[in-house]
Amino acid sequence: MAHSHSHSHTHSHPHTHDQEGRNLGMAFFLNLSFTLIEIVGGLWTQSVAILADAVHDLGDSLSLGLSWYFQRLSRRPQDQHFTFGYQRFALLGAVVNGMVLILGSILVLMTAVPRLWAPEQPETGGMIALAVVGILVNGLAVLHLRGGHSLNSRMAALHLLEDVLGWGAVLVGAIVMRFVDWPTLDPLLSIGITTWVLFQVYKNLRGAFTIFLQGVPEGADSQELKAKLEALPAIDSVHDLHLWTLDGSETIFSAHLRLCEAAGQGDEAQVREQVRQLLAEVGIHHSTLQVEAAEEPCPMRES
Repeated sequence: MAHSHSHSHTHSHPHTHDQEGRNLGMAFFLNLSFTLIEIVGGLWTQSVAILADAVHDLGDSLSLGLSWYFQRLSRRPQDQHFTFGYQRFALLGAVVNGMVLILGSILVLMTAVPRLWAPEQPETGGMIALAVVGILVNGLAVLHLRGGHSLNSRMAALHLLEDVLGWGAVLVGAIVMRFVDWPTLDPLLSIGITTWVLFQVYKNLRGAFTIFLQGVPEGADSQELKAKLEALPAIDSVHDLHLWTLDGSETIFSAHLRLCEAAGQGDEAQVREQVRQLLAEVGIHHSTLQVEAAEEPCPMRES
């Protein structure tokens, strides 16, 4: 019996990608506009906490701009240059964003740490006003990005949510310093915000690099899936099994399925259909299956 190769997949709806692109564009313009206001306000109030968040927001603006561009680029179909398509271009924005935020955070720490020994009392009234505007603007941007399916959109939304939390910390700190002479609180807040950002950058970059290195997607279990497939009556064994994702939004599966000796040639179509149904139950809709007869040699078979 000659081996059988089957390929099946479903495409995401185009309007979903279009909406995510528009949402990223709106978030970009909101974030960039407020970042410019924030830089001026940080210099006016002499608050390193606000300047720290301004650097963070500038990184987010660059990231959102790149994410918007790469989101549009990722919609291109496969061609002779990129046979897997352009989906992974959406991840480049996340990686560049992480690098920008790391560099920006280092600059913020270099400014904030010396202020612990030589603190300056900021203009708390301006801090409070900027913090309220920051919470509203970044909150609106988060609402535009909520429900995004791609890792690109989810990471952008996470960074904007961090902005909301950061401005909440600035607001609380400004209110405290308005009534208590505690100027050291301002650099402490900037260091705290920056530390939180660096931690989130680490997690996001780790996820992006896992995708680039074709690691098993989060939430998927290759051994459990193999066991379920080998439990099907007509399948003797499964080998050369691979699980990966192009951009974090869709898991891709491929495997060689060796039939039992009792299975006939007419069982191939039924086996493929059973496997597709099983994969669909765990959210996998893009698969490449190679069905092999029991006596058929396969160079990829596990020893």
